[in-house]
Amino acid sequence: MEIGGLIGFALNLDDGRVQIVAEGRRENCHRLLEWLRSDDTPGRVDGVTEIWDTPRGGYEGFAIR
Repeated sequence: MEIGGLIGFALNLDDGRVQIVAEGRRENCHRLLEWLRSDDTPGRVDGVTEIWDTPRGGYEGFAIR
């Protein structure tokens, strides 16, 4: 699945969780959250925690760290 217009990153944490920071249009952020909660992700997702904040910028694209 491709969700255009998002910038930010995905980072594998040492405890097995994945941190995703995404900035873009609200509807695209909601599409990302819907995808993460679906059965169509490339890995196993046991839960999603949302934290909404003011965009900070500074990202040039979307990176896997």
